[in-house]
Amino acid sequence: MGQLDLFGFLPFSWLDLLDVVLFAVLMFKVYEWIKGTTAIRIFLGVISIYLFWRIVTALQMELMSEVLKQFINVGVIAIIIVFQQEIRRFLLVIGNSSFFRRAGAEGGLWSWLGKSGHQIHPAAASLAEAAFHMSSEHTGALIVLEGATRLSSIAATGKPVNAEVSSTLLESIFFKNSPLHDGAVLIRGNKILAASCTLPLTVQNNLPSAYGMRHRAAIGVTDEFDATVVIVSEETGKVSIVRDGVVHHCADRLEFRKKLSEQLNR
Repeated sequence: MGQLDLFGFLPFSWLDLLDVVLFAVLMFKVYEWIKGTTAIRIFLGVISIYLFWRIVTALQMELMSEVLKQFINVGVIAIIIVFQQEIRRFLLVIGNSSFFRRAGAEGGLWSWLGKSGHQIHPAAASLAEAAFHMSSEHTGALIVLEGATRLSSIAATGKPVNAEVSSTLLESIFFKNSPLHDGAVLIRGNKILAASCTLPLTVQNNLPSAYGMRHRAAIGVTDEFDATVVIVSEETGKVSIVRDGVVHHCADRLEFRKKLSEQLNR
């Protein structure tokens, strides 16, 4: 029941159709995820070898089929080694999805089910004041707001601060003659956890040419972790918020606080 015979000899059911659709969606997502990176060439090479193996198997070319089969069996381990960074990023993308972020955040599943209200970052006012004051003076800044995931590995790369967030302190840290100005500030709640932190750079190579190292670092850390990043461009003075690898520009303090709230409540 519910099964068709394609070409008179090929049985095809609704379950087979679902299987094909799910596989197509998965392949499209994988392609979308790695396009623009060097991994796309390896991916296309692997797909080509696999399709060639299926063709020679269907044509009953036993020698070629057996050689390619052994190559593919061993190649699975090689693929895991070659794609270890991409696989890690893929798992992080799943773990950092909206569902898991909200389910695993403070308050657990009850928060995800709607028991908690609209989230406003406790340091939003100080961040807005500091960001736009530094913008007016073209002082570069990179500020990471920790989400549900603890960024202890990021904090370990910088200098501990453990002070309450204030616009004055943030401006002092990013002052060009400050010993801590080079790197990112990490904020947990209403505390500056560390300064002069090193962030992972994005592997995307199709970014706008106007994006410098700050933007690449901000995109990189939000690709890998549940975090929101505030950027002040030293060259243009533009203030931006980065979330999930997407850069949002803010024209004024009001738009900044609105976009920050939107990104934190995604």
